[in-house]
Amino acid sequence: MNEPVSTIMTTNLITASPEVTLDKIRDIFKSRKIHHLPITKNGHIMGLVTTSDLLWLNRPFEEYTKIKAKSVMTTKIAKMGPHDKIGAAADIFLRNWFHALPIVDDDDKLVGLVTSFDIIKYAYANAYPDDPVNYLT
Repeated sequence: MNEPVSTIMTTNLITASPEVTLDKIRDIFKSRKIHHLPITKNGHIMGLVTTSDLLWLNRPFEEYTKIKAKSVMTTKIAKMGPHDKIGAAADIFLRNWFHALPIVDDDDKLVGLVTSFDIIKYAYANAYPDDPVNYLT
């Protein structure tokens, strides 16, 4: 848990602008099999939309074409740097009710995303190094 989060973070991120509509976000969640979508502007994280946000919205899918990400995204989000430790990310997940942390560089630009699932894969791979399935690839 003392390794940097950069060793387990996802770097080839799918992002969207604050102006994208929820029908497009829903399509991204379904087609890319992801649960967290960083909302960015000029490379900077503006917010995060999750599959849970869409569930809690409790609106008919027909209305998604009129609702923009900026109206439902979470804007008060915890962030980490790429050199912060995996254990620190695990601690944040254990103390809070969310499952994704944007990773930003010194200029506050988005460089990655770490999820609670990434931490589980990391812990499993370390606990069972002889398992033929490598969950960290």
